[in-house]
Amino acid sequence: MPEQETNGIVIVGAGFAGIEAARELGRAGIAYTLIDQRNYHLFQPLLYQVATAILDDGDIAAPARSLVTRHPGADVRMDKVVDIDTQAKQVVTEAGTFPYGQLILATGAQTSYFGNDQFARHVFPLKTLNDATRLRHQILTAFERAEMAADEDTRRRLMTFIVVGGGPNGLGAAVAIRELATRTLFRDFSHINARSARIIVVEAMDQVLGGLDPDLCRKAEETLRRKGVELRTGTMVEDVDADGVVIGGERLDAGTVIWTAGVEVPLLADWLGAKADKKGRVEVEPELTLPGQPEIFVVGDAALSLDDEGKPHPGLAALAKQQGRHAARTIIARLRGEHPPGRFVYRDYGWMVPLGQYDAVARIRGRKLSGFMAWAIWAATHLFFLMDARRKILVAINWMSAYVTHRRGARIIVTEEGVALPEPTPAAARRKRKANPDEPSKPKERNGKASSG
Repeated sequence: MPEQETNGIVIVGAGFAGIEAARELGRAGIAYTLIDQRNYHLFQPLLYQVATAILDDGDIAAPARSLVTRHPGADVRMDKVVDIDTQAKQVVTEAGTFPYGQLILATGAQTSYFGNDQFARHVFPLKTLNDATRLRHQILTAFERAEMAADEDTRRRLMTFIVVGGGPNGLGAAVAIRELATRTLFRDFSHINARSARIIVVEAMDQVLGGLDPDLCRKAEETLRRKGVELRTGTMVEDVDADGVVIGGERLDAGTVIWTAGVEVPLLADWLGAKADKKGRVEVEPELTLPGQPEIFVVGDAALSLDDEGKPHPGLAALAKQQGRHAARTIIARLRGEHPPGRFVYRDYGWMVPLGQYDAVARIRGRKLSGFMAWAIWAATHLFFLMDARRKILVAINWMSAYVTHRRGARIIVTEEGVALPEPTPAAARRKRKANPDEPSKPKERNGKASSG
């Protein structure tokens, strides 16, 4: 069982907030324990580029140990937290317990289906590295199956991609799939026209990028439509199955449904016995501490922190990094007997949303930008904030390859050895099966012999 000093510092989560807190403590020469169920830090803003074969998995993920162990006193554990005992001041993991004197909770968030958890069986979320690689295989496989399809209806369904959620991740994924089809894959197939692929964004609000600047939202919609992405705003998803979605009473057949519509924070509020909003974000004091328990900090996506107007802070990487630093600096001041920094103040430098090759919308220090200039600033900023020099170089090279030559290197589909891709179900057979769900399907013919499997 792990042994820690009772006045030790524990950080849960190796995301933006957790890594930033760890680095701040490390630079101050203060020992801590960092716990995460994965052994890597993930640069989430570029997940959609892994999913669409622009970048490789390793381009946006780095071992957590390599990012923090340059400072003495870092104790990194790959372990899963299962509970937090606030009475005994212990973090309970699968491997044992970690007593704490100061605790920083940067657990992040996971995909939310808004109470429709049955949707998860038929959609592809985009929140983790596993999600991105699984989605990439699905996108590439959809075109391979369309190439083999026996009828046009099946091809059309397989080459229709629906993205649920009109936020930055959803829009980035939608336009990247469109450009993958129209700039790269169109030259790779003999029996299909990849440029005919449909990408549809479904957004419940009246505009994409809801809550951001209305003028830039309209500009984003114009750019998406110009690039061939269809928008269905002001409508909600009512049902999802293996063959598509139902929105506003309308059936849309699709081979792939991507879900980027929302996030939630499960379990954390229950562990802490704390108040939370509908998304599970824990209510915190202005100092980012838990009410009545100043030794516990909740930061990043897991925290419900408010600005001066009483509105929740945006769920951005920049916010998480600032909150991680603030929590660490508060702990450092406490240990040194100095005056702590007090309430957290978010420094809003703006936001940027990529919209494919050489296009983006951005608001930077109050200035509105769009087109190539916004994209160039977005690209430079993301290169700057990547974890290390090696990944900055790799991402820059892959971007040049993808955007200049229109070639994408990460287009390998990994399946079990000797297992062929299943044949697509013809549209007529699917319609018949839906009309007669109790009718048993006919066995397939293999080498002239019937087979039930």
